[in-house]
Amino acid sequence: MFRKLREEIASIRERDPSIKSALEVYFLYPSFKALRSYRRANWFYKRGWFFWARVISQHSRKKTGIEIHPGATIGKGLFIDHGSGVVIGETTEIGDNCTIYQGVTLGGTGKDTGKRHPTIGNNVLIGSGAKVLGPFKVGDNSKIAANAVVLKEVPPNSTAVGVPARVVIRDGVRLGDLNHADIPDPIARQIDEISSKIDDLYKEMEKLTDSKEVE
Repeated sequence: MFRKLREEIASIRERDPSIKSALEVYFLYPSFKALRSYRRANWFYKRGWFFWARVISQHSRKKTGIEIHPGATIGKGLFIDHGSGVVIGETTEIGDNCTIYQGVTLGGTGKDTGKRHPTIGNNVLIGSGAKVLGPFKVGDNSKIAANAVVLKEVPPNSTAVGVPARVVIRDGVRLGDLNHADIPDPIARQIDEISSKIDDLYKEMEKLTDSKEVE
């Protein structure tokens, strides 16, 4: 048990340069507290004691701002940086040595049964505010950009950005321009479509007006 605690503390310290001591992680870091609570809750969950598992997980959510369902499967070395607003669903699977930033949701779409949440591979980084929704896999060594909405599988060694997310780098090869200013904005696109329709309506009204004047 103590070996696992030391490993988790070391994993967090490696990825956060602001940490000054192991005691700081143990007593103050919400990621460490949330994962310790998750391990306890998962122990009860696996034995069918679902009520007590949820008691532990909900108490942890109130203390840390991180909500991890006790049914989730989490490997070693997970680091949830800052952590506020992170939600990890019941059938989520997370591999080893992953990093998740604040505001991330690993959730479902409401359309699936059974396996409803994503499977995250090893060494995956998920940026702040990203949403990964559905029972698909994010491959090993991949990166999900901040505020991306991922709705389908991401191959290993890839970078996904945007809403909905698209893969822009795979195996070190850029698949398109990674300039964030050039990533399509779905809201702007809808506004352009509405403006175009309004212009068409004005043109039709002008034609009708002209035909009435001729009459």
